[in-house]
Amino acid sequence: MSIPFITAEEAASYIKNGDTVGFSGFTASGTPKVVTVALAKRAKELHEKGEPFKINLFTGASTNDHVDGELARADAINMRTPYQSHKDSRNLANNNGMHYFDVHLSHMSQDLRYGFYGPIDVAVIEVTEMSPNGELILGAGIGMTPTLAQMAKKVIIEYSSYYKTSFRGFHDNYVSLDPPHRREIPIYKPSDRIGSTVVKIDPAKIIGVVPSNASESIKPFTAPDETSQRIGDHISHFLAEELKKGKLPKEFLPIQSGVGNVANAVLYGLGENPEVPVFEMYTEVIQDAVMHLMEEGKCKFASTCALTFSDDAMTHFMENIDFFRDKILMRPGEVSNHPEVVRRLGLIAMNTALEFDIYGNVNSTHVLGTKMMNGIGGSADFSRNAYLSIFSCPSIQKGGKISAIVPMASHIDHSEHSVKILATEQGVADLRGLDPVQRAQTIIENCVHPMYKDLMWDYLKLAQKGGGHTPHNLGAAFAMHQTFQQTGDMAQTDFAKFV
Repeated sequence: MSIPFITAEEAASYIKNGDTVGFSGFTASGTPKVVTVALAKRAKELHEKGEPFKINLFTGASTNDHVDGELARADAINMRTPYQSHKDSRNLANNNGMHYFDVHLSHMSQDLRYGFYGPIDVAVIEVTEMSPNGELILGAGIGMTPTLAQMAKKVIIEYSSYYKTSFRGFHDNYVSLDPPHRREIPIYKPSDRIGSTVVKIDPAKIIGVVPSNASESIKPFTAPDETSQRIGDHISHFLAEELKKGKLPKEFLPIQSGVGNVANAVLYGLGENPEVPVFEMYTEVIQDAVMHLMEEGKCKFASTCALTFSDDAMTHFMENIDFFRDKILMRPGEVSNHPEVVRRLGLIAMNTALEFDIYGNVNSTHVLGTKMMNGIGGSADFSRNAYLSIFSCPSIQKGGKISAIVPMASHIDHSEHSVKILATEQGVADLRGLDPVQRAQTIIENCVHPMYKDLMWDYLKLAQKGGGHTPHNLGAAFAMHQTFQQTGDMAQTDFAKFV
């Protein structure tokens, strides 16, 4: 059958108020970029007429300004999951302007197939190639696209001409069977292929094809500053020591790395450390640092869900794509993040924290325990099942007015049971085999900034007066957060009044 080309405005007209709409991609990579802008414009026009228009927005992970930004500003989102990182979407969630719920990324596709969130009315999928029989070549990110292609009642295709070369062969599209028929995912090393290079979809479901030439709009990452570089150096040195002690196999283990400047700095630290061998990655995103490490011969292969490259780095990638064809494989999020595979491969998982407490509980999502930052993403998919689970962050923020290490985390995403190693620019805390008080002593000694170290010792002594396996003074446990709310400076906390 012939699939018509249509405008973005025509495509948007097929999406109705109350529809559940799924979008391709993972982070900004592979997400739609023109249909959503037209959809936001339509929402504004309907609102001006006094007509309601909101959709339920489901994605593989975060998106970009074309999706979360445009639709949030148009007040066009009713329900949103599983992860977002745009300031306008964040504000909408924190002001209760949309129903946002946070989900582990590896769960999203299967939960949709299980029927937990109802049917998918429309899917909007970015492709870089397609055939009349419905075979699609995706772009720089997969997310949950294969499941959307299965489930969606109707599909809108965004045909991207931005990529000046073919992504054919980079994808490994695979959808697990659902219980009770599920079998093991047969990945035994990061480079194992188990699926198809194409996504197949019934052409009868395709409404039309919308041309697009927009980039991912990912800004260049800043060069590692002194703090992030020190974190990277501490972690790479720690892993080198683990190798020497025989706690890591001599051939090393695959790396998983989160997103952001600190994550990039940690990867650069691994690349610069001559004691860390050439490694592979099994992760959910690869950033600019990974491309450079591949060109330097330090990273030999990466399995990922998305190429989260800055626009400049993406241009470099496209110009040198043949070099990377045997070094990168993209998989759906439920495979890139699957706990079964994470545990089998024995990953070294490295993710970032907003704050952690002296007992090793990590908050990666909520500022002061209440305001959503981005979401849990895939960090728990990896941390709970990794060979080594490492969380890192700077020890202080806002020029020292905030300590990232507190007596009790204001929100917990990763409990002490999942966290093995913590790192700041001050050093590394190895929590393996330690009881709660020993963990607290190790974290305070190795990770806390000097300007807060005495304060944290004061809290631990105060808490121990009450006894217990995990000592706490419940009146003082959130005193540092409360002091910041009242004065804007955690350093002014006085634990003496709780004695």
